[in-house]
Order: sequence, then structure tokens, then C-alpha cells
Amino acid sequence: MSAEISEITGRAERPVSRADREREQRGWYFYDFACSVYSTSVLTVFLGPYLTSIAKSAADPDGFVRPLGIPVRAGSLFAYAVSASVILAVVLMPIVGAAADRRGRKKPLLAAAAYTGAAATAGMFFLDGHRYLLGAVLLIVANASLSVSMVLYNAYLPQIAGPEERDRVSSRGWAFGYTSGAGVLVLNLILYSGHDGFGVSESTAVRICLASAGIWWGAFTLVPLRRLRDRAVAAPAADGKVGAGWRQLIATLRDMRARPLTLAFLAAYLIYNDGVQTVISQASVYGSEELGLDQNTLIVAVLLVQVLAVAGALGMGRLAQTYGAKRTILGSLAVWTVILGVGFFLPARHPVLFFVLAGAIGTVLGGSQALSRSLFSHMVPSGKEAEYFSAYEMSDRGLSWLGPLVFGLAYQLTGSYRDAIISLVVFFAAGFVLLARVPVRAAVAAAGNPVPARI
Repeated sequence: MSAEISEITGRAERPVSRADREREQRGWYFYDFACSVYSTSVLTVFLGPYLTSIAKSAADPDGFVRPLGIPVRAGSLFAYAVSASVILAVVLMPIVGAAADRRGRKKPLLAAAAYTGAAATAGMFFLDGHRYLLGAVLLIVANASLSVSMVLYNAYLPQIAGPEERDRVSSRGWAFGYTSGAGVLVLNLILYSGHDGFGVSESTAVRICLASAGIWWGAFTLVPLRRLRDRAVAAPAADGKVGAGWRQLIATLRDMRARPLTLAFLAAYLIYNDGVQTVISQASVYGSEELGLDQNTLIVAVLLVQVLAVAGALGMGRLAQTYGAKRTILGSLAVWTVILGVGFFLPARHPVLFFVLAGAIGTVLGGSQALSRSLFSHMVPSGKEAEYFSAYEMSDRGLSWLGPLVFGLAYQLTGSYRDAIISLVVFFAAGFVLLARVPVRAAVAAAGNPVPARI
């Protein structure tokens, strides 16, 4: 790569030095570093079991709580709240993505979404007693805010990285995120395990861990907000009404109809990523409620996932350089299917076996997500990054409501988390088949982008 590369903004083109591009890339990595602590400490480890315990303490003799008069089994509340957050994100993401592309100003919108989510997460400190409804509301706000912010964050990728370097840049972003997740989780483990020595109750320790994730998220978001820069657009649209976002989404989907291979990739990604997101959000509930594992075991297991996910994201990025991103993702989906099958038969109260399973998840988690993001970035037409990534984010988080809903319904109907976890196999199997049928090189060419040597 030359010392200077050309950056396309709208229809204008101007040179950008390698040093400026790398500085912006390093700033971009730090949003993963900021928000991944929420995904790890809050969504994956603490909030599921804690909110479930609050709901169970408030439940009637039949095990049901009644938010807004609706009977909900206490053990399903967390899964349903995750689904509700995704539905809210579906409403918001097209509006935000279209507004970012019309005005060319992603940073103010990124800041608004990030700090709304960080504030909601910090507010989880006040979850005590029977406040399960407050917990569900804060979860919905925080999760939806994260999804909206990721639309804007991901839309920077094709602007800050050339075609040949996107797998590497995307994988490094995920590695930064897993590094921060692991580091904060170590601190959480120290506080939670030694809460008596710190003079706090177990419940207070959990609430401190939840709130600290929001503070971390807000503090480190300052780095990308300083380093990333907005690009001018060729002809900003004047329509700023709320409905314009949905009209823009409809226009984007119509535009994608002219690129059916991009749509085919999104369909495959929607399905297999639904499985990934559900495993991430429900693993701690499965471990605590079905396998009878204590909170310390769950924290160590997730910490193991975080550590191995750093190496996994970087390692799969290297594999993609040799075998191509598509083949590497397909290999990871096969591993995910085996993981769920093993998890179904995992005996209760065997933490060592649970750690082995967590290690397997770590090796494929970061890489499958990072390579999916970079692969899609090649299929995005220039100048339409935010609106296309709003559609992508709806697949990544915004339409990932079906997995948690299926998981929650399976438990509500059967009372078994094993039945709930094995139901997710279909997402990985179907996603594998659909992705295998997508000719990705043709999809990149159809988007008007240069085709990398390996993809």
C-alpha cells in the first residue's frame, strides 16, 4: 500500500496519509473496547441470572410475574426483554442510519446512542428488591442503544480501511473488545468473589459490576469520538422527518434488489447470527439454572471465552487471508453446531466440562462475527455505508429477536433449558447452507467494489 491512499467521500476524492488512516483505525478500535464490557459483564454474565432471581422473588406461587398484567414465567423474563430490545432497535436503526448518510454526520448520533446506553447500564445499580420491571426496561434501553450505535460504528469500516485490509481491521476491533471484556471481568471476579472482604453484600457487588460497565462504556467512547471524523456527502438530503428513515430503509431494500447476492448474504447472516447472539445472551442463564453452576464458575468461563476470543479473532483473520473469509466463516458455523450438541448433553455441576465448552466458544466467537462484518463491507456500494449497515445491523442485532423468543418459549412450554438450547442448532445449520450458496466474489463485483485476491 502506498504512503497515501485515496478516500472517496460522496463523489469527491482526496488523498489521506497512511498515518492519518491508521490513527483513525486505532480510534475506531476503541469503541469495541468501550462497549464490549456491556456485552460481556452485563448481558452475558451478571444481568441474566440476577434479573431472573429478582423476577423469581417477585413471582406468584405458580412462578409467574405479571408486567403490565401479562403473565410471564419468571425464568423467561430475561429472554423476552432481550427480544423486546431488539424490536425497539428495529424501529430506530433505519431512522438513524438514513440520517447519518443524509447529513454525513455519524459522530453526534454515535455519541447520543452510546451515552444513552451507558446511562441505562449505570442505572442498573438501582436494581434491588422486586424491581424486575425496572431491570427489564433498562435492559431494553441499553440493548437497543448498543444496536443503534453499532450501525454507526460499523459504517465507518469501509471508509477507514481499504478492501485488502478490512479483515485485519475488523478482527482487531473485535480483539480490542474482547481484551477489555476480559480485563474488566477479572476485576468483577475479584469484587464478586471477595465481596465480604470489601464490606458489600453479594447483591450490591453484582449491582456495582453492572453499573461499572456503563461507566466504562461512557468513558472510553471519548476516544473514538476524538479520533473518528465525519465525511462530507455530495448532496445532503433536506428531508429530516422521522418517517424519512423508514422511507430510506425501503429505498435501501429496493436498491439491494438490484444486488440480490448482497441480500442473499444478509439472509444467511440473519439466520446464523441469530443463533450466535442467543447463545451469548442466554449462556449464563443456562449455566446457572440448568447446569447448577455458581456465579464464580460462570465468570471464570466467560473470562476464558474473552481471552480465547482475542486469539480466535486474530487467528481466524489470518485464516481468512489464506482460505478466504467465506470458507473460514463456514468452518466456524460447523464448530458452533458441534458446541450446541455437546452443550445439550453436558452433565450438571461439572465446571471443568463447562470450561472446555467455553474455550471452544471463544475460539470461534470473535472470528465469525468479525469476518462476517468485513465480508459484508465489501458488498456495500460507496456512499451508502450507514444505510446498508443499518440493514446489516438489523440482521446482526435488530432481527436477532427470534432466537431469544424461541429459547424463552421452549423453556416456558417445557420447563427445560436443555430443550431451549438444542433448538438453536437449526439457526447454524440453515445459515451454513445459505451462506455456502452465496458467490461472494460476484456479490462484491456487483456492488461496484474491487474484488480482493482472497475472499
